[in-house]
Amino acid sequence: MSLFHNLHLNNVHTMRTTRAFKKANNTPNDSSLLDKNFYYPQESNTNAANSITSHKDIRNFAEATLGSGSALAQAVKLPQDEELNEWLAVHIVDFYNQINMLYGSITEFCSPKTCPRMIATNEYEYLWQGSGSSKKPVSVSAPVYVENLMNWIQGLFDDEYAFPTKLNATFPSRFLQLAKTIMKRLFRVYAHIYCHHFEEITELGLQTHLNTSLKHFVLFSKEFDLVSDKDFGPLQELVTVMVQEESRK
Repeated sequence: MSLFHNLHLNNVHTMRTTRAFKKANNTPNDSSLLDKNFYYPQESNTNAANSITSHKDIRNFAEATLGSGSALAQAVKLPQDEELNEWLAVHIVDFYNQINMLYGSITEFCSPKTCPRMIATNEYEYLWQGSGSSKKPVSVSAPVYVENLMNWIQGLFDDEYAFPTKLNATFPSRFLQLAKTIMKRLFRVYAHIYCHHFEEITELGLQTHLNTSLKHFVLFSKEFDLVSDKDFGPLQELVTVMVQEESRK
């Protein structure tokens, strides 16, 4: 039995009851999710007046609680007898659940009033584009952006074509590109949490968990070239530290 098939049978691939991430009733649920006209979030660089910090300051907030993570570097490597797409799928589900729980812990601090835009430092704003090629990317609050993103990913998980769970089923030819898109957009939630809610994360005692989760995400992304350096932008200093830690081992 495959890893992804086993994971799906055990019904741990989504967090349906987590705050703010219930699947929307109108979320598409078929192979159209892979179509270029389906809604995708867009990004832009901006000078956001309400940003808390610059990317150069993030390292100082988090570096002290970074673990060695030596086991993570080995854990992300593709096992000898494992199929690449299945390995990617299993980890994407895992990162989705991790980010879901981490963001769920600070939702009371992340509201349309406190976070009226989905930003990360004063340099990046992530815009959301609705379904249909005619719709322009729009600025939305951070909680709306995250909910839209999680609903979109949830729809992909529930789409047998995009994330096949049946034995001997094959992944779509564009799965690697889809995986890169999902990972790039999941990273934006990490970026928002680090840049605008790290104080709350620390007060909740979750900073080590957050750092370990991000480090796992970064090492996996680097191992399979899923997220570009450009897309790590707001956390580039911290990402560099995480990667350098492993290179010294």
